[in-house]
Amino acid sequence: MLTLRFRKVLNYLFTAIICVAYSNSNGQVNDEWFDLFNGEDLSNWKVKFTTQPLGVNYKNTFRVESNLLTVSYDNWDQFNGEFGHLFYEEKFSHYLLRIEYRFIGEQVNNGPGWAYRNNGVMLHSQDPETMTLNQEFPVSIESQFLGGNGKDDRTTLNVCTPGTNMVIDGNLITQHCTNSSSETFHGDQWVTVEIEVRGSDELIHRINGKSVFELKDIQLDENDSDAKLLIEEGSNLLLSEGYIAIQAESHPTQFRKIQIKPL
Repeated sequence: MLTLRFRKVLNYLFTAIICVAYSNSNGQVNDEWFDLFNGEDLSNWKVKFTTQPLGVNYKNTFRVESNLLTVSYDNWDQFNGEFGHLFYEEKFSHYLLRIEYRFIGEQVNNGPGWAYRNNGVMLHSQDPETMTLNQEFPVSIESQFLGGNGKDDRTTLNVCTPGTNMVIDGNLITQHCTNSSSETFHGDQWVTVEIEVRGSDELIHRINGKSVFELKDIQLDENDSDAKLLIEEGSNLLLSEGYIAIQAESHPTQFRKIQIKPL
C-alpha cells in the first residue's frame, strides 16, 4: 500500500510540473515578465522588408550588437522606401509590453524627413505571411517612438494607424497619427516605455508610470486597401489580437529590452 501511494504521489507531482512548465512556456499562466528579445540573437523573430520576400534580412539591417537589438544602416548607401519590420513569432491579445530603446547615429541618406529618429512597435499586426511583396507597413496599431533634434518639442509614444482606426473620447479617429502628451527625449538617452493592451478594448501608453495616451476600440479601416484584403479573407473589424513588430524606417535604433507580461 505504501509503495502504491508513493507512486501516486510521484505521478501527481510529475503531472503538475509538466502542466506548470507548459503553461509558462505559452505565457498563459505565468504572472511574471518574460523576454521577447533574448539579448543574444533573433531567434523567434521574422523579418519582412518592402520589396523583399518574408525572411530576407535586407542588408543585415536587424542584428544583435553587444547584446542590443540594433537597427543598423551601416551597409546602406541610401534609402529608397525599403521599410522593414521584425515580427515576434507568436500572437498576443491582453498584455503589458515594456521596451527600452534609444536612437543612435545619423539617418541614412534619402531617409524621409518624418523618419528622423523615428521607430515604433506595431501591435495587433497582421500575420507577416499575409503581407504583399511591396507593402510598406503591416496593418496594425503603432506605438510610435520619436526622438528630439536637440531644441524642438517632439512627443513620443504617439499612435499611428496603418490600415486601422481608433476611438478617443467617444470619437472615431481616422487621421494617420495622433500625438501623445509626453515630454521630448533628446539625444541618445535610453527611454523606457510601457504599453498596456487589452484586446480591442483599450490601449494605454505610459512613461515613468504616467499615462500619456489612451485609446479604445482598435479596428480595421474599411477604406484602406491593405485592410480590405484582410476583411475579404474574413478578419473581424475589431482587432483583438495580433503580432508584435519593431520597425526599420531609416534611422539607427537600439533596443535593450523587449519584455511582455500576459494579463
